[in-house]
Amino acid sequence: MKNCDLSTIITALGGRQALQDLLGVGPSAVSNYLARGTLPQRALGPVCEAVRARGYHIDPASLEIIGHQDAGAGAGRGMREGMRGGMRGGMRGGMLRRVLLIVGGGIAAYKALEVARRLQDHDITVTGVMTGGAQQFITPLSLSALTGEKAYTDLFSLTDEAEMGHIRLARETDLVLVVPATANLMARAAHGLADDLATTILLATTAPVMIAPAMNQAMWGHPATQENLARLRARGILTIGPDDGGMACGEEGTGRLSDPQEIVAAVLDQLGRGDGALSGRHALVTSGPTVEPIDPVRFIANRSSGKQGHAIAAALARQGARVTLVSGPVTLPPPPAVDLVEVETARQMLAACEAALPADIAVCAAAVADWHVADAGASKMKKQEGAPPPALALTENPDILKTLSTHADRPRLVVGFAAETESLYENAAAKLARKGCDWIVANQVAGDEGDTVFGSDSNAAMLLTGNESENWPRMPKAEIADRLASRIGAHFT
Repeated sequence: MKNCDLSTIITALGGRQALQDLLGVGPSAVSNYLARGTLPQRALGPVCEAVRARGYHIDPASLEIIGHQDAGAGAGRGMREGMRGGMRGGMRGGMLRRVLLIVGGGIAAYKALEVARRLQDHDITVTGVMTGGAQQFITPLSLSALTGEKAYTDLFSLTDEAEMGHIRLARETDLVLVVPATANLMARAAHGLADDLATTILLATTAPVMIAPAMNQAMWGHPATQENLARLRARGILTIGPDDGGMACGEEGTGRLSDPQEIVAAVLDQLGRGDGALSGRHALVTSGPTVEPIDPVRFIANRSSGKQGHAIAAALARQGARVTLVSGPVTLPPPPAVDLVEVETARQMLAACEAALPADIAVCAAAVADWHVADAGASKMKKQEGAPPPALALTENPDILKTLSTHADRPRLVVGFAAETESLYENAAAKLARKGCDWIVANQVAGDEGDTVFGSDSNAAMLLTGNESENWPRMPKAEIADRLASRIGAHFT
């Protein structure tokens, strides 16, 4: 097949992924097609048919898109130029988005190259900015070669700054992504310093900012870093990771850069938020168990894994909501593009929920302990030979669902969960009336054969909305979450 303007074809189809799906090939195959400027002969028919289905006129001999079906015959050139402009400009509404990738000066800087490449697989235009430290690990040429754009390094460039380059870079983007965000870069950003191109952009941008921290585990755990992290999160900066594991220094712990695929997934979620049904809404989600201490060693808890609550938080974020996830102790990674607040006790969970208000939506999926030990020991209780076990005096925990349902800053929609072992509908309906919430998601936590939904990847549920109920068959918890998020989105549209 003769050479064609494959970039325009890909844009008309809706992106690289659309071409991959159409032809049943992977990203590397599409990259090869682009490098050669040709498609295989077998692709001619499917591509022409798909392009026409999207409303364009195409010459099957040359694969040249010559106009749009609702445009005049002379619109072909203008349309092609507009499409190419869209590919460079990251326009919304189906065109490409732009990400400004700031590469920090850590050993994980080399992974920023993979992030840049993977983002382009999703038709995202990437422009690179490198700190001085980043250039000690990778070169501007490497980043520029992968992105196809100039890699910016100098705040005082005579050519770039003649046009106020740092302001242009800060504003002409849909998202600023920092990979890796070192302890030093986080500290400077937290305190509003603007002493290089990267920190100046972070101070000047009006776009969402997402950071992927990476550093030694001791540096990550240091109070100064955690204080800086809290400052950044309070300003709305989103975080991805860090993860646990081995590091380049040979130590183990929390501080490892999140996997590039996870970073890309978080970016995709964030870029899709502005188009979702819950765009501009704030959702509060509780998840996991609460842990109530008996003494410094022992505690009362339950079997909740947090899988359902975390899945709901991720689903609401995909619907466009800004999500605050208040979670008890779980072993799950935080969902992408979600603000995580970690707690242990029911009282801590309530305080975190009230601090997150106002919110439009509250989904109380956590399995909150009903009671805590009245006088938890300050030291370990010792077993006395021949003596009976100590008596534990229990006192009632605060009712988080009821508190949010009657709060002065009550969310417009409050959704509770009911974990039942019998009389599912009756118990759930009674809880709905007693708590004062709007909806209840009820599930039978113990099956006929003694199996339990706690810790499993699937669930069956009943949704009660006032006097109406829906039975949802057993399905993956992620699908339960998507179904609930869709219902919530429909409620607000």
